[in-house]
Amino acid sequence: MIRFKKFWPSLRDYAIIALGTLIQAIGLRLFLVPAKLASGGISGIAQLIHHYTDWPIGLMVFLGNVPLFLLGWRYLGGRRFALRTAVAVASYSLFADLLMLLPFFPQNGITDDLLLNSLYGAVVSGVGYGLVYRAQGTSGGSDVLARILNHWRGVPMTQSYLITDSLVVLAAGLVFGWKEALYAVIVLYVSGLVADSVLEGGGTVRTAIIITDRMEAIADRILHEMERGVTILHGTGGYTLASRPVLYCVVSRSEVQQLKTIVHESDPKAFLVIGTAHEALGEGFKPFRKG
Repeated sequence: MIRFKKFWPSLRDYAIIALGTLIQAIGLRLFLVPAKLASGGISGIAQLIHHYTDWPIGLMVFLGNVPLFLLGWRYLGGRRFALRTAVAVASYSLFADLLMLLPFFPQNGITDDLLLNSLYGAVVSGVGYGLVYRAQGTSGGSDVLARILNHWRGVPMTQSYLITDSLVVLAAGLVFGWKEALYAVIVLYVSGLVADSVLEGGGTVRTAIIITDRMEAIADRILHEMERGVTILHGTGGYTLASRPVLYCVVSRSEVQQLKTIVHESDPKAFLVIGTAHEALGEGFKPFRKG
């Protein structure tokens, strides 16, 4: 039992990676490939080659990732991270080809509408990417290449993604047509947003910084009326060099208006800044998850 608990976090992550890659493969086969929408990275290159040769897309994705994986082993964030990336690449490649062998799987997709294919393909693929990222893996291809370029030439990760995916989309425009290429850009953008949402979860909260002369009154109302914790920081005014108390607290989106009311009623001259945090862990919010 103790041994099972020790390995459970890793087993859970590998199961999530497998589920994520299956969802990615469904998005690829059900929406992107039938609509000739290159998904970027190695998958997009595999689609282009498949268009001319009819070679299995999954196999080409796997073969294309092998040299990148070997080249980028040292940049993959350690042995555990690299191993999960290897599992993600292998399972995605396998699912991408196995789905086409299922007798009930729609071989030519479920719709001819290019917009629907791009949107649903982006959402489904993005969910898959997000699950893989949550399990501390990567999807290989562009992820590995971006890390290599970042360490080798100091190219920022976002710029690396832009370069590699832009080249694939440009090639797709020459092969499939520029209309499909433009929709492929939508796929890349929307799938990225969905992946971020899945990775960060739906726990978006608001942070508040309050600069006031009535620190005790505002802090007391936040503690007792809102039942939220508040931290008192010590700041110095840049112009007057006078010491000023600064209150910091985290609230849910629905509590923002209540906080504004408390601050305004307690000190109309207070300075309030509302920010956005993707996640809050600890008392009053989500508990920390081990593993």
